Amino acid sequence: MIDFRYHLVSVVAIFLALAVGLLLGSTVLRPYALKGLQAVSKGQQHEIDSLLQTRDQLQREVAAGNQFAQANAEQLLHQLLEGERVVLVVAPGAPESVTSGVTQALGMAGATVTGQLQFQAPFFDTSPAGSEKLAQLAEHLAPVGLTLDGGTAQAQASQLIANMVLTKDGPGQPVAGQRDSTSEAVLNGLAAEGYVTPTGDPWDRATLAVVIPPAAPASTQDSNAASQALVTLAQQLDLAGLGTVVAGSTGGSGPGSAIDVMRAGGRAGHLSSVDNADTPAGQVVVAQALFDLMHGKNGSYGVASTANSGAPSPAPSPSPTASATSVAANTKVGHSGARTP
Repeated sequence: MIDFRYHLVSVVAIFLALAVGLLLGSTVLRPYALKGLQAVSKGQQHEIDSLLQTRDQLQREVAAGNQFAQANAEQLLHQLLEGERVVLVVAPGAPESVTSGVTQALGMAGATVTGQLQFQAPFFDTSPAGSEKLAQLAEHLAPVGLTLDGGTAQAQASQLIANMVLTKDGPGQPVAGQRDSTSEAVLNGLAAEGYVTPTGDPWDRATLAVVIPPAAPASTQDSNAASQALVTLAQQLDLAGLGTVVAGSTGGSGPGSAIDVMRAGGRAGHLSSVDNADTPAGQVVVAQALFDLMHGKNGSYGVASTANSGAPSPAPSPSPTASATSVAANTKVGHSGARTP
């Protein structure tokens, strides 16, 4: 039989070996471990510094593009949309900087803004009671000769509104800019129930539309009802007129936004979108995008990863041209991908 003292000596020897190992590891091996950690740290710091330099360079390029756009917007846009009429469709919570900046850019392009439709939260109420009320009102207000398609209440109301504010201005179509008493009655009917607030004369038919989404989506999920309904509205506007651009702010065009639904969800169709319309460069592109839509070209423009090139646009540089219209048509500011008429 093995004596207890033998077990005790074995246990003491094990712990002594562990202590010696720890001592050696903290003294002999410490310099080597420290050098390894320092090398890793230096490599990571170099990578961080490189990324920061890239970010700063991109910010300088974007700033240069905005400065150029702000200084040369009138030349870039001169007569680009001369004679065209545009209606602004504004979602609840849309940034005023986008609305005012786009309005100014459209004026520089020679377009007339007929009016503005400020949508209210009840329009996007998809509860059974809210949907039923909106659907019944849309059916009641629809003029003779306009049959509303099926779908959600928001889709039916969007079709009605689009046909009241827009025209293709062709044979058999309402005349652009002509006051329409039926359209006025429909929009006032929707306003009386708290769905929209019209300003200006949106019933004087426009040919083009700009939809301005909220500064932040209701949810980061593309399935959120408000963004889906806003895209449906934009699609109906596009069908009724010559083109529609969805113009969002940089911060409001991320996941769950109407622009993200259009791009990631495959609902862009003939629509165009600009995700940096809160900047001078983006506002210029909104007007340019409308021009291109009239010539059958659409795209996703801006600085978000979902834009055509997935990268910020290069800073523009002025080039001499034969006319201001040529400058506006061929020099594209702050967007991704070339767009020429």
